[in-house]
Amino acid sequence: MVFLEVPMKIMNRKLRMGMVGGGSNAFIGAIHRCAAFMDNQIELVCGCFSRDREISLSSGKSYFLPEKRVYTTYQEMFEKEVQLPKDERMDFVTIVTPNVFHFEPAMLALEGGFHVVLDKPLTFSLEEAKQLKAKVEETGLVLALTHTYSGYPAVKEAKERVARGDIGTVRKVYAEYPQGWLANRIELEGGNNAGWRTDPKLSGKAGAMGDIGTHAWHLAEYISGLKVTELCAEIKAFAPGRPIDDDGAALLRFNNGATGVLFASQVAVGEENAIAIRIYGEKGGLEWHQQEPNTLLAKWLDRPTELIRVGTGFMSDIAKHNTRTPGGHPEGYVEAFANIYRNFAYTVRAKMNGEQPKPEWLDFPTVDDGVRGMQFIETIVKAGYDDSQKWVKWIQ
Repeated sequence: MVFLEVPMKIMNRKLRMGMVGGGSNAFIGAIHRCAAFMDNQIELVCGCFSRDREISLSSGKSYFLPEKRVYTTYQEMFEKEVQLPKDERMDFVTIVTPNVFHFEPAMLALEGGFHVVLDKPLTFSLEEAKQLKAKVEETGLVLALTHTYSGYPAVKEAKERVARGDIGTVRKVYAEYPQGWLANRIELEGGNNAGWRTDPKLSGKAGAMGDIGTHAWHLAEYISGLKVTELCAEIKAFAPGRPIDDDGAALLRFNNGATGVLFASQVAVGEENAIAIRIYGEKGGLEWHQQEPNTLLAKWLDRPTELIRVGTGFMSDIAKHNTRTPGGHPEGYVEAFANIYRNFAYTVRAKMNGEQPKPEWLDFPTVDDGVRGMQFIETIVKAGYDDSQKWVKWIQ
């Protein structure tokens, strides 16, 4: 069992969280709350949980919030929270809305002095992402982006092993994320969250590539420590009449000369959330699958494949810091989310106490990852639809 060191000095209390989105009718809001509360570092104090006034009010009631702290618009929420005494108002806001509604509440939060946790992708457009980054730098506030898969202990172990040179110089990266849930146009049926994800007016210019392709890209850069510099791609919509991509693949070039392959599909019938990554260096390779999250494979030229299990004594300090249970007790999606929230909370509390956050606390996706994610979307959309250009350089 790994016992986590909790930074408690001057501000000896839970962080107070507000929410935009995440009503009782939304899947991802419940995941965020469960993750945020897991380490007893955070409490929910307010929110605007839906654009639908009644859903927001009923959700707040079901979360046992006082009626005066349940808002019907996020504009009202930020206006009134700023006016509350410092020992009462929220410390940060979690934003879990369709992509088109990421930028404005995040900007209002930063302008009001509130830290931010934001679902990916960061914003609706690259220009918005750049504006948000500038505001984060101006205010010195903390923004965490929930690229969830970077929170898995085995993923952090893979990153550490690449960084310390175990597999040598990285040569090849293969990142994939197949799903099958959008094989048919279920968005036309209603009663699911496919509607906004397949509507470019709400999701932005990318469908599958914005929704899950960004996860595969982020995992590739996070573990390898490299940056994509250019790519060529093909993206398309297979479901007849769908106005946005539901499938795509790309060849990647990295800044050290390595190459890679990325594919993301939401029409891979029978697949669930089968994100996986393989990284090969001059001396060995590493392989991880989210559907077997506690296992990392290390492959070698001169000896058998190693099976590295989360919770054992063979892991790095950074992986142990993000491990919650003894070996043999699976850690999954919610725990990975919780690692982001916990590290974010430790970092925010340290800053409030005038302290320097520890390196392991700073290990969560930030606004910089968010900007690169929007650059990935811009670049792959340009490459995927412009047949006149084989390779497209990373759009800045």
